[in-house]
Parts: sequence; C-alpha cells; structure tokens
Amino acid sequence: MTKPLLKGMEGVFIPVKNPTLSSKWYEDKLGFKLLYIEEEAAVMKISEGSQTVVCLVKCIDHRPMKFPENHFGVGKYYNFIPDNIEETHRMLMKKGVEAGPIEGDGNTRFFTFYDPDGNPLGVCQ
Repeated sequence: MTKPLLKGMEGVFIPVKNPTLSSKWYEDKLGFKLLYIEEEAAVMKISEGSQTVVCLVKCIDHRPMKFPENHFGVGKYYNFIPDNIEETHRMLMKKGVEAGPIEGDGNTRFFTFYDPDGNPLGVCQ
C-alpha cells in the first residue's frame, strides 16, 4: 500500500461580492470564526476541531459557483459535515437561510443551502 501524498485540505475558496458582509453572514448563520480580514478576502475557521479554513474571496465580476452538469447528481462544490443533519437543517431554516429539503437514504443524507451571494453549499451526513 502506498502512503498518501496529502493528509488533508488546508482551505476552501468561495467567491463573494463583499468579504466583510459575507464573513458576518458565515459567522452569524454558520458559526464560523473570523481569523483575519483584508480588502480582498476574509479567512474563517469552520470550527476549533477543523484544520480547514474557508477563504471568502472578493471577485470583481462575481457569479455564484456553478458545478458543471453531470449524471452523478452533484450541483455544488463543497459539502460540510454536521453533528446532526436534522438539527443543522432546522437551525439554518430558523435563521432564514435558503435551504432545500434533506434528501438521500438512511446511509447518506444531504441538503443544499445558499450563501447571500447565491453560492450553493452542502451538508452531508
């Protein structure tokens, strides 16, 4: 067995219109923690236990992320892992976040939600 060359993911980069406004949304709605902000980007930590950071990058000609058409049923680039998918869905809806229904079977369940810039994000358990 060959040893993997990589051990994790350092960062996820999401295009936004305004890093300051978007970072407040990610903090208020998702509980991410702002590590630092500058004019062109905001860097946020998902949780204390996660090594992966989310970098909200200001884009001049912003368009929401769009995953290419496929036959696998994927429509978003990023899926986040919840402690409890039902509670996560309920809390996002309570906070006014646009979210689709929970789908999937007993082994894999998921839903899509949208940030204020229209970027589709996912939750999968």
